[in-house]
Amino acid sequence: MRPVMTALTIAIAAQASPALAQTPTPRPTSGIAVAQAATTSPRPLLRPGAPEQIQQASLGAAGFNAWVQDFAKRAQRQGVPFEVVKASLTGIRYDPDIIALDRNQAEFSKQLWEYLDSAVSSNRINTGRSMLSRYATALDKIERRYGVDKEIVVAIWGLESAYGGFRGNTDTIEALATLAYDGRRGAFFEEQLVAALKIVQAGDVNPRAMKGSWAGAMGHTQFMPTSYLDHAVDFTGDGRRDIWSDNPVDALASTAAYLDDFGWKKGQPWGVEVRVPQGFDYAVAGDGEKTVAAWSRLGVRGVDGGNVANHGKAQLLLPAGARGPAFLTFGNFDVIKRYNASTSYAMAVGHLGARMRGAPDFTASWPRGDRALSSREKEEMQKRLTAKGFSTNGIDGRVGPDTIAAIRRYQKAMGLVADGYASTDLLTHLR
Repeated sequence: MRPVMTALTIAIAAQASPALAQTPTPRPTSGIAVAQAATTSPRPLLRPGAPEQIQQASLGAAGFNAWVQDFAKRAQRQGVPFEVVKASLTGIRYDPDIIALDRNQAEFSKQLWEYLDSAVSSNRINTGRSMLSRYATALDKIERRYGVDKEIVVAIWGLESAYGGFRGNTDTIEALATLAYDGRRGAFFEEQLVAALKIVQAGDVNPRAMKGSWAGAMGHTQFMPTSYLDHAVDFTGDGRRDIWSDNPVDALASTAAYLDDFGWKKGQPWGVEVRVPQGFDYAVAGDGEKTVAAWSRLGVRGVDGGNVANHGKAQLLLPAGARGPAFLTFGNFDVIKRYNASTSYAMAVGHLGARMRGAPDFTASWPRGDRALSSREKEEMQKRLTAKGFSTNGIDGRVGPDTIAAIRRYQKAMGLVADGYASTDLLTHLR
């Protein structure tokens, strides 16, 4: 099974900078005469960040045509017919703007609450309700067939493409070829490119009509090609799994099928907001799943003061530490994260879906005075934690589970509230 990759991944879609829109770099066209014999790749696969990779990037488009010729042979060896390879690859160009976007990582990121302000805005909620009404018949059928709450499906649609308004207009095959040739994540993107050719082979779309984001995510709900092959469905019955056209039904059904394939449980919430008692040991949030009864014994209650309904085992999520809202998250939260691994994204999908149904906003306040750490500050925090004996298992400028666990260990050792929250106060303490 392969996760869907979005242009957020993150939690937020990348945008082309104005500088990239000025004078485009001339791009050589691949006028290939596709051969049908296999050879080895002229571009060896490189490790991310390897020195050779930087050298390869500096070569730019110089070897692109040769790489396309060679890839065409490898694609045929993987079962893609010569005619499909030729129709799909002839005329594609190396696009340096895509490489610039792939290299561009924002120095500063938004805080979760800033992201949610946008992702779950009143406009997005109201538009989502309108789409639920407009496509009510199809969505009801999709929900019955796959058992996935229609509001969650529409929420993913809203976050991935603004309900179809921003599906991306980049030639997917050209983008994937550029990224595969570039080498930073060559093996991944070459796998996606082969999958894209197999989509063409299946007759679902013309190669030049296969459009999406610069990173290869396609259609209304931004499927990567491998995920499309594994999960996309023809719900309309027209013989094609069409996630690109103005009609979103196949894309919505494919999204529901994806979530169903990964174990979505009908009627289970992604999570519920909770309250913890005074003097609560926040370190237990890192202990993994517990039954709702076990959390109740620790004093965790619903925001109304009552017991939390038993929806199965749950984890305690403290996205802003002890000073922000707390949540018990259930299995469906992890299923959403199979679509996009970002905790912020999964919260946004779950909360947007709930708001469409009429649920209120979160009760507790966010610590809005807190500034987000820059990626360099996060790296510094990881280095300082590791140097003090609290290994983060790598320095990557991302606050993932290993870093949160290291923060908790450090906080506990220092007699601080062990909530795992990466903040400017924590960095100051480490210094």
